[in-house]
This record gives sequence, C-alpha cells and structure tokens, in this order.
Amino acid sequence: MLQAVGVTSVRRAEGRPAVDDISFECLPGQVTVLLGARGAGKTALVRLIAGLDAGRGVTYFRGTPLHRVSDPAREVGLVLGEVPGHPARTAGGHLRMLSAAVGVPAARADDLLDTVGLGALRDERLGLLSRGMDRRLALAAALLGDPHTLIFDEPCRDLSARDGAWLLGRIRDHATAGGTVLCATRDPKAAARFADHVITVDGGRVAADQDVEAFARTRLRPRVSVRTPHAARLSDAVRREARAARRSVEVVSESSSLLSVYGSSCPEIGETAFRHGVLVHRLTEEVGDTGTAVAPHPRAAGGEAVPPHESASAGSPARVATTTPPPEPAAAPAAPGLTASESAPRIAPPEPGGAPPATAPQAGYPHAPAPRTPHAPAPQARPATATAPPADPVDALRGADEAPAVRPGRSRSPRRALRYEVRRLLGVRTAPLIAAVVVASSLALCVLLARGGAAPRPSVLVAWPGFLPLPPAAFGAGLIGALSFGEEFRFPALTAVRGVSPRRPGLLVAKLAVTAVAAVTLAVLAVVADAQVLRLVHGADLGALRANWADLGIRWLGLCVGCAWAGLLAAAVFRVTAAGVAAVLAVPVLIAPLVEFALLGPAVRSIAGLPGRIRSVAQGRLPESADPWIRGALELVAQPVGAAMVLSLSALICAYLFIALRRRTTW
Repeated sequence: MLQAVGVTSVRRAEGRPAVDDISFECLPGQVTVLLGARGAGKTALVRLIAGLDAGRGVTYFRGTPLHRVSDPAREVGLVLGEVPGHPARTAGGHLRMLSAAVGVPAARADDLLDTVGLGALRDERLGLLSRGMDRRLALAAALLGDPHTLIFDEPCRDLSARDGAWLLGRIRDHATAGGTVLCATRDPKAAARFADHVITVDGGRVAADQDVEAFARTRLRPRVSVRTPHAARLSDAVRREARAARRSVEVVSESSSLLSVYGSSCPEIGETAFRHGVLVHRLTEEVGDTGTAVAPHPRAAGGEAVPPHESASAGSPARVATTTPPPEPAAAPAAPGLTASESAPRIAPPEPGGAPPATAPQAGYPHAPAPRTPHAPAPQARPATATAPPADPVDALRGADEAPAVRPGRSRSPRRALRYEVRRLLGVRTAPLIAAVVVASSLALCVLLARGGAAPRPSVLVAWPGFLPLPPAAFGAGLIGALSFGEEFRFPALTAVRGVSPRRPGLLVAKLAVTAVAAVTLAVLAVVADAQVLRLVHGADLGALRANWADLGIRWLGLCVGCAWAGLLAAAVFRVTAAGVAAVLAVPVLIAPLVEFALLGPAVRSIAGLPGRIRSVAQGRLPESADPWIRGALELVAQPVGAAMVLSLSALICAYLFIALRRRTTW
C-alpha cells in the first residue's frame, strides 16, 4: 500500500506551489492513475512521492515512511521516461551496473533482460535503442530489486500502440501479482482502459478521487464530433430542435470550427445540418472527455467524489451550452465506447482483514508469486517492515510527529559501491581511449625531449616539457577523475535506483579508490613505455635514475593521483566534468605560482632528518626502509606544485562535505 499525506512542493516564486496539500491512497493489487493535463502537477507529485525532490508531507510505503525504508530499491521501482544512461553503454552492461547499486547478483539483470524481451539486444548500445526498447530497459531497471511498488510517469508517452499495450500488460501483471502500481498520465481514455482507481489532479490539487466505473460515468461520455465552418449556426439549430423535441442535448464549442454534441447521434446531427443548409466537413461518434473541474477533496464531503460537471471552474477550457440538465445514469456502466478487447481485467479490492481474490500470474512473468486463494494467506516476497499505516490520511497527518515505530535503517548507496564504480568505469570505451591517447602523447613528447638533449632526464622519462602545465599522464588521470563524477550528473543512471545519491560518502570512497588505481596504472604505463622508447631509440642509460627511484616514484605517482582526485572532487562539487578539468589545470597554472610566491625566502627549518623523527614518533612501528618514501612525499609537498595540490584537495574536500552532508528535507 502507498499512502501520500499532505504532499506539498516547495512554493514557487509566482506564488502557488506546483503540488498543494495532496493526500490519497494506492491499494495493493490495483493500478492507480494520476490523471491531469500538462502542467497539472503530476510529474512534480510523482517526484515528491519518490523522494527525488524536496517538499513537505509524508509518504508511507506499506506503513513505513520512505526515509526510514532500509533498502528503498527493494520497495519502490521508478520508470520516469527514458533510461538515463550513457549512450555508449550496452543494455546488459547498464543493467549489470545498476544491479551492483541495488545489491543483487548480475544474473538477475540477465534474467530481467530476457523477461522484458531484450535478451537478444543485451550488447546493443543505449543510444541505438528505439523508444520502445528503451522503455523496456527502464522497466527492467525498476524491477531489479523486485519492488512491491512501481511508479510510472507517462509510461506510454511517444510509444507505438504495440509497445504501449505490452507495457500496460506488464503493469497489470505486477498489480495482479499483489503489487502496488501508481501511474501518471494525461490520457483519460487510457486511464479508463487499464486503471482500477483514478485520481484527477488539476492545478496541483485533487479534483476527483474515484474508482474507474465512477470515473468513466462522470468524465467520459459518448459524443458526436462535428467540424464545420458554420459552427455557431449549427449549434443554434441543434439547441432549438432539442428544445422543441424536449430532449437533453449538450453542445460544447471546442473551437471556432469544432463542436462536441452530447446526447445525440450522427444521423440526427447530419439531418439537422441538412435541413438548415450547414456544410459539414467531419461527422463522427467518439468517446469524449468532459474536462477537469477543480473540486474539494472527496474526503471533505463525506468521501463522495464530486463529478466534474457539478463543480464550478472559473477557467474551463470550453464553453458549454445545455438545453436541459443531463439525467443521472441509473447504474455505473463500464467505460463507454470501449470494447471488451480494449478493457483490461478488473481486480476487486481486497476486503479489510480478508484475503484478496484468487488470481493467477500471467505467463512470461517469472517473478510473480504463486496463485492466491481465500483459504491460504498470500505469499509475500519480503516481510513487512513496519506496522500498518493509519487508516485515514487526515489522522496520519495530525499524528505526523508520532511516526510508526520503525527502526531507522541506514541505506548504503550504492550497496556494492566498489563493484558499481568498476563496472561504470569499464562499461564504456572512454577510459581505454584516454589511456591510449596518453601513452601515444607521452611517447611522442619523450622522443622529442630526448632528441633535444637539454631537458633533465626525469622530465624526459615522464614526458613533461616546460611549456606544458602537466605531463600527459597526469592530465589524463585528472580527466578520468573528472569524468568519474561528471557522468553521474550528465547521465544520472542512479536515479532509477530509488534513494541513491551520487554524493553519498560510500560512493565517494569507491570512486577515490578506483580513480587512484586508474591513475597509478596510467602513470606506470606511461613511464614504462617511455623507458622502453629511450632504451631502443636513443640507447639511453637510466641507471642514474634507479638510485633515486623511490623519491621520483613517489612524486610521480602523487602528482597523477592528486590530479585524478582534484578532477573527481571538483566535478562532484560543481556537477560538471568541465569544472573537474579546470580544477586540474588550475593547480599548476594558478595555484602553484601563488604558493611559490608565498614560499619565497629562506626556509625556517630543513626537512633533513624529518623522516627519522616521524619514525621515532611512531614508536618504531615504521621500518627504516620507509624513510625514502616519507622523504619523497615530504619533498613533493614542499614543492610549489605539491603544496598547491594539497591546498586544492583540502578545499575541494571541505566543499564536498559541506554540500553532501548538509541537512536536507526528509520524507
């Protein structure tokens, strides 16, 4: 069950918030539809319910507020449109990457690809998938954690009829299996076809809260659509004849040349037009949408939904002229104008305290539970995490300070952060291409510097000419670090995994570790390749460098790792890859000269003997062999570039902690 109580978005600058104090319930085993026109607040409401945007109110998922669910990905699945993944990543690689974030085996991703019909396209890149295949992959990502609740925002938008029918079938399968489904759509006829419960939203508020039969009776009615250049004449003629015959006919002027006539038929309208000499361009019968009128919340009027035609709306989109009030229907028929093949099977809501009706999962949906019978309790995929939610949302809102007695759980996001980061880095060709360009550039610069003969041998070995701010390997490491966090915001794949924030400390530690390994690998590859070229092309003897290899190695690896971390942290703070690259280049170009200027003058104390003093402070736990490494690290920090790197990393870490750990609005 899903309960939204008092959900309200942040107030906009122009005054009224996009979502204003909305409360409703979604029962398990049913498909609940949020219906509204463009700009009605459906998407904002869905994002607030899912906890993606800040706001006020509380949302209960099977009795537990969302911020207290220990594993949100196993409770809520989101399909918010296209898959937010890197276009060069394969469908299988993308799903396996998200499986690490959810904490499920990679075999689960492969099974879901077969379930949604993408088994043959697991090696297809996301940028080449059609819209229908993309939506199937989004559904597979939402089902990774086997959630109880699925939330869709315009699931069939821009889909073909075949793909839309398939997706609606899978939605119905999940509800049939006992899950809770919430969909947002703007198509009232589609809502009447596959929904069990319809909540109409208009202007950020609930206009009607109805079951599908009441919705079809009050919102959808058969009508005659007439297109004519003389709409006013035909409208007057239809009203006069209906008044003379004492028939209930309603005429709606949709535009200057389009009329919608309720309570009549095509032969009657055609004969009226013929008798009055009115030219008709189109005459057809269809199911009409009567429009949305803002009404008080149903619970404020004793729980009865207010039909749209009985509530006043100052901003109605159409002008309505009626001869007599339309008669009340005697019974609640099915959705008018819909054939039996178009109507989805209905599931009666479970009785309070009783077992739901017996249902059988549809073939091709292997994760559906076993059939349920009234004589046996329904199997559950996972135990409930809290007590039942309050029966009335109003009472729940009054007692919001007394939340259900639930032990707050800490969600590690992603749950397997290191595995997720490795799959993210190696899932596209960006890192290998950067490595290839770095090695090629380093070899070319190394040969040029060795031919000149004026550059120092260490600079030749790392291919660092004086006119470049950084050697190719250090700049490549910084670029890999900047892309590590920059792509999280450019292609927010973690949005599909509810509750995962790209700035979680666990993910930061994983990214720091993986980028450090990538930077060290890149630095070693560049130096080894340059050394081999120097030996083969110029016959250079590197014996002089071997005697001081520890100090040089520490400086070189520290520079590459520092550049990688600077790019990573800057991209995390400013949410863009370009900021990470700029931070990497700012260290030698801007910060290092300032540090060198500040350090001009005699040193207060030499670092000679400092490694031994550090070892003595450590009470002998450090061996004497560690002295060269300590000396190399201190000499790196003592240099302007090293000091600038330390200052930059310190400032970026403080900025990251300020942004990532600041207090946010919780649900």
